Amino acid sequence: MSEDPERPSTAADVVTQGEDAVTFRDIFSLPEYRALYFSTLVNWIGDYLSRAAVTVLVYHQSESVLLSAASFAISYLPWFFGPVLAALAERYPYRRVMITSDLCRMVLIGLLLIPDVPVPVMLVLLFLSSLGAPPTQAARSALLPAVVGRERLALALTTNQTSGQAAQVIGYMAGATLAVALTPRIALGIDVATFALSALLIAFGVGRRPAAFGRTQRTHLLRETAEGFHLVFGHAALRSIVIVVFTTTVFAIVPEGLAAAWAAEGTPDPGTRGLDQGLIMAAGPFGFVFGGILFNRLVPAARRARLIPYLAVLPPLFLVPSLAGPPASVVALLVMFSGVIQGALMPTLNATFVLALPHHFRARAFGVVNSGVQLSQFGAVMITGTLADHFWLPLVVGLWSIGGTLAMILLALRWPSPKTFTAAVEAAATTEPARQAPGPGSARVPTTSVTPERHRPNR
Repeated sequence: MSEDPERPSTAADVVTQGEDAVTFRDIFSLPEYRALYFSTLVNWIGDYLSRAAVTVLVYHQSESVLLSAASFAISYLPWFFGPVLAALAERYPYRRVMITSDLCRMVLIGLLLIPDVPVPVMLVLLFLSSLGAPPTQAARSALLPAVVGRERLALALTTNQTSGQAAQVIGYMAGATLAVALTPRIALGIDVATFALSALLIAFGVGRRPAAFGRTQRTHLLRETAEGFHLVFGHAALRSIVIVVFTTTVFAIVPEGLAAAWAAEGTPDPGTRGLDQGLIMAAGPFGFVFGGILFNRLVPAARRARLIPYLAVLPPLFLVPSLAGPPASVVALLVMFSGVIQGALMPTLNATFVLALPHHFRARAFGVVNSGVQLSQFGAVMITGTLADHFWLPLVVGLWSIGGTLAMILLALRWPSPKTFTAAVEAAATTEPARQAPGPGSARVPTTSVTPERHRPNR
């Protein structure tokens, strides 16, 4: 035990005490964090804008729920290669990975501005653009602890996640409205501009650092990828967190993915249809922001951790009344309630995951988890989109949600004890280096103690 009375003696103390000691001013006072944060934020807004716009464009051209769902879900497809791309990103400086990815995606999305692009070509361009997401997200997630330090990590990750949900609200509402009332290409043009701005923020706001893996440390890309899988799914605490995150996203994403078709089936008026789509797509992120801020400010960290298995059952349960085929406003309300619980649940899961993750595996582990989340969402949207082409859409969503509720009950019954997570956090803390300053000569200084001290498996 440390003799310093001001320093938490265990990782559990770090989780509960450090989070209360750190303020928003502490993290936003760091210039590099500000650059990372605003780069990510503008990128998110542009992506959600274009995603909402493309679903409308494809549905209007094809009048197919399945193709509309496919245009929404195509951005998830590159995550089949996500773990390998994330492992590749670990071989190069994270700053270079993020800038290169932003510039490539800017060019590819810019090609969608060409008039009369056929739907198949549009889907291919969306797929190629989305290949940049896995390495970018892995690089950002792995760089964040080096920028903010362990003691600020929890609040930085919570801030990023709630801001990402707020970006969804803005992007989905504006994208759906612009696509229906004017033209989807306005939203796509904004997306192009956000990639350019993001690259500039990283180039001028984030310092140079060496790659996490030097050339002499590399083995084989597939072997390094497999090590990330082994860590995430071979560790009891990490595996439990990841399975709950995957299951939650599988059932929560469906209203977003089917929103364009749901709104179109509910009203023949194009103006009302765009508003209904925007409401359904934005309700979940709005609820997430509200729940995340309220719950994480009012409920102590230790109690939040104990509530995880109980909260996990609620997000799909709130969507079960969709069976009755309510109007879009009621659907949005149900989705919002589900989002509130996700906002209460996910930041706590994310904080525990990061703190229990050994430092040298961060990019690879994030690649594995983000890939699982994205592919789970892709599968859920494609399956329910296919079913909704043959059956009544509210019936599909309602039955899907019942299945999610039953799955969550089973997971809650098998949730590990708090001691399992505390032990994992304490073990991971011994691998944590000191906060890494930018510069080509910056050294990684290992520490065997827990410095006062949160990811998402992202979103």
